[in-house]
Order: sequence, then C-alpha cells, then structure tokens
Amino acid sequence: MAGNSQFYAIVGSDEGRVKEEALRRHRELTGGSDDGFTHETIDGTADNSEGAFQICKSVVEALNTLPFFGGEKVVWLKSATFLVDDVTGRSDRTLSGVESLKDCLAAGLGPGVVFLLSATGIDKRRAFWKFLAKNAEVKSYDKIDTSRDGWEEEVAALVDGRARDLKLKFEPDAMELFVMLAGEATRQIGSELEKLDLYLGADRREVTLDDVRKMVPMSRAGVVFEIGRALQGGDAARAIELIDQQLERGESAIGVMRASVIPTVRNLFMAKVVSETGVSTYNYKSFAAELDRLPEIQRAWLPQKKAGGVNAYPLFLSMGAASGFEMKGLRKVMESALKADRALVTTGLDHRLVLHRLIAEVTTARKKRKVARR
Repeated sequence: MAGNSQFYAIVGSDEGRVKEEALRRHRELTGGSDDGFTHETIDGTADNSEGAFQICKSVVEALNTLPFFGGEKVVWLKSATFLVDDVTGRSDRTLSGVESLKDCLAAGLGPGVVFLLSATGIDKRRAFWKFLAKNAEVKSYDKIDTSRDGWEEEVAALVDGRARDLKLKFEPDAMELFVMLAGEATRQIGSELEKLDLYLGADRREVTLDDVRKMVPMSRAGVVFEIGRALQGGDAARAIELIDQQLERGESAIGVMRASVIPTVRNLFMAKVVSETGVSTYNYKSFAAELDRLPEIQRAWLPQKKAGGVNAYPLFLSMGAASGFEMKGLRKVMESALKADRALVTTGLDHRLVLHRLIAEVTTARKKRKVARR
C-alpha cells in the first residue's frame, strides 16, 4: 500500500525475494551511490534482547542525524531478526527498543531522511507492524505455501517469469520436474536457474528433462515426483530403483506408498475419467476453466483446493499418461493399491516385496505401444 514517502518496509517469509527487493529499493533510493558517509546501513541481526535494543537505539540515532552534506539520507535497518514472536522478540528490552523506534518515526523525520526496513519475519499483532501498515509503503513477499493444493502452478508461474529474464525456455516435462526439485523458495529457484543458464551456455536456451536431472539436486519431493513419472510411463525398473533408494535411506514403505504411488494411481484414474468428458488438454488454463464448467456432480469427487475449486494441476499433468491406460486396467490398479496399502499396515509381509509387486501391476497395466510391421 502507498504510505509516507519517507518510510519503506519490505517484509515476508521468502528470504531471497525480501533481500533482493530491499537491495533494489535501497539502490533506487540512493541512486546506486553509497559512499559510506551519506547513508547508513544497520545490520538487524540480534543475538539477544540487549542486542535488539542497541540496534533500535542505533537506528534512532541515525534517523535523528541530518545528512552531513545536505540532500537525502537513507537509513536502512537491514534483515531485522527481532520483530518476530520469539523469545527475543517478546522480551521487554526488545519491545522497549522497538517502541522507541516507532515513536521516532511517528514524530516525523527530518527533511531528506528516509527509513527503509527489511525483515523476513514480523509479528503482525504488534503496534509496530500496525504503524508501518498504516504509514509506510509496505511490500510483502511470502513463500508459496506448499501445504496448499495448487502450489505447483504458482511456483511454475514464478519459475517461468524468472526463466524468461534469463531467456531460458523449459520443455513441459522439464518444467514439471524443476518445480518439484527447486521448491518454493525464490533464492533456491534463482540459484538453480543460474546453474542451468551457465550449463547451457549462450548457444542453447531450451531446458530439457535431462538438463534438470543433471543440474538440479534431487530432493524428497523430486524423488516422489520421479517415482510417479516412472509409474505413468510404465518404467518399472526406474520406479523400483527410486523406491529402493528411498527405503535404504530410511524412508518407510507406507510413506512411499502414500506420498507417491497412491496419488499417482488416483490421479491417473481421475484424469482418465475427466478425459472421457471431452475436456480439452490444449493448455493448462483452458483445461482448468473447462473443469470448473463441468456440472457439480462431475466436479464434486475431483480433488479440491482448500480455497475452493478443482485442484486441476495434478490432473492436467496426468492427462497424457492416462491415455496410455484402459479404464478397466486403472480400476484394477486402484484395487491393487488399496490391497497393498492394507498389507503394509496390517500384515508382516516384506514391505519391499509388496511395493515391487504393486509397481509391476501398475506398469503392466499400461497399454503396450504397437510396433508397426514392415
């Protein structure tokens, strides 16, 4: 929101984006020129409440000191750590320091003095935040919530925008895997994109699936995604290899089953049903829009977002693979997955064997491609 042109606050849980935007705003306010005398940057990292108090005191002193050479002076409280609801943030000593800073700002700053705050955490119940929200120009950058359905499409949009800045273009499969591997943190996304940029060089700008596999570290979410891709593609060997790796690392068989195998089978089945309604798969936006236009009775059983509406993204990703399965085969696979899950929970059967058998059933249910005869 627009506020006092002398107060700026950049906050949020996305550390990379907050630091990036705060640095950009600081350069904008200072004209990119900071000789160490005209402007002041105060590190907001506090080890304890006394440290937090002293930081606030230093900021107040800097704000009350007019520019020595005239003109504008920017005081940047950088990466403040004591504005959150923790032991340091709740301390009376910390609160006293923050209150003195608020009072200083409320009293008005001298001509040419500008205050910039950056923080990756801030307690929005406290008076200091309410003062900033009302009087400062505030920008907030929070991480995408990966616990919410549909987070993948939000991350994909973020990745696509940053990739365009680097003149990179992702193959669809490569984008899907990159989203699962890089996660939601802007800093991590930026780092992995820079690695791909350097790896490809100036002559090649399209990112392939193999490029992502080579350059982006495999996270747990990435393994889960890769197991699902292998199942959808009928690649039993790859799925079993990844599952065995997870089991050897201490992951439980039930965890693998419920994080990857069951969601993959369920999405394939739902995608197959959706495909029989004639929903277009030309692009994601049209697919999601057509799903939302289906009669309520056809939408109610599909995966739903917490905020409402069909969670279309995982279904969209499964549409192509679902065409490789018959409905009868998917029904049988759904039953097999239920039996396997029950066996893992209630019997003493070897967990690895149960998973391997299920993988074989899923992948053999995929229709074999007919080889053209000469």
